[in-house]
Amino acid sequence: MRTICPKDSPPKGGREVFGRFAPSPTGRMHLGNVFCALLSWLSAKSQGGDWRLRIEDLDPQRSRRSYAMQLQEDLLWLGLPWDGEVVWQSERNDIYLHYLQMLKDAGLTYPCFCSRADIMATQAPHETDGRIVYAGTCRGKILDEMEKNTPAAIRLIVPDEVITFQDGHYGEQKVNLAEHCGDYILRRKDGAWAYQLAVVVDDALMGVTEVVRGRDLLLSTPQQIHLRQTIESLSPRHKGGVRGGLHFFHHPLLVNESGQRLCKRDLSMDLGVLQEKHTSPKEIIGRLAYLAGIIPETTPILPQDLLPFFAWQKVPTEDILIRFDRSLT
Repeated sequence: MRTICPKDSPPKGGREVFGRFAPSPTGRMHLGNVFCALLSWLSAKSQGGDWRLRIEDLDPQRSRRSYAMQLQEDLLWLGLPWDGEVVWQSERNDIYLHYLQMLKDAGLTYPCFCSRADIMATQAPHETDGRIVYAGTCRGKILDEMEKNTPAAIRLIVPDEVITFQDGHYGEQKVNLAEHCGDYILRRKDGAWAYQLAVVVDDALMGVTEVVRGRDLLLSTPQQIHLRQTIESLSPRHKGGVRGGLHFFHHPLLVNESGQRLCKRDLSMDLGVLQEKHTSPKEIIGRLAYLAGIIPETTPILPQDLLPFFAWQKVPTEDILIRFDRSLT
């Protein structure tokens, strides 16, 4: 069994590009997951960079070690090897605790006792497009003795300002954090670590310079940029960020015939089902490369043979309808 990398550090050998794939082990990989892994691998490797694997197993109820091990086997079967040891988020509790305490000591967090029902009661859906925006109900609240001993979520105070960044595929993005999400959770009431804190800390400590992921996470990026900048301002270890900065590339989603993003319920797109149908890894990679615009027609191919043809300019921005059967039609 592979273990966590014993020392977090930027890549050796002077390489400037350091990508990563960070799946959650909550089931078997489907083609949407493979699509993300392929684009991430091609983007890093086409620039001579490293590509690391991080298992985001923070959810104790849904994550399974068996899924994570199967995921690693699937990546190797597909021809997508990673560099270095696998990083397991479930083994990094002390690291996250250190950075949460740093933010607490700076007066940038507060405990939140609001339930989901409480938060939903404050929403105006016509103003937020269905997004949940926390109204700051518990910010500045004076705790009584009972509340001091009651489990609470920990939220980060966000500024009422616009975060601007350049996505490598979708161009300039501008988001006001206070209007988009409000103060967001760093640690849940049950003690589980929230995605935003873990991903920011891990990307920084691992020396990641390039993040490739689905466009459904595009609007999480301003939160992560703000949190990273905040940590850099408080921690000498992070001062100045990683070499070359952190660049984001979001890609279109693979959707089913109902227009919904592929998920683990789309069993026909499950790698296990495809393997049972004797679909080869070359066929899967070739089909996804065609859908990504990398090659002009569907043909069985290895990921390494796609490297001379990869360019982000070829990848569409609109979501992609996918039908996948044995005949690849």
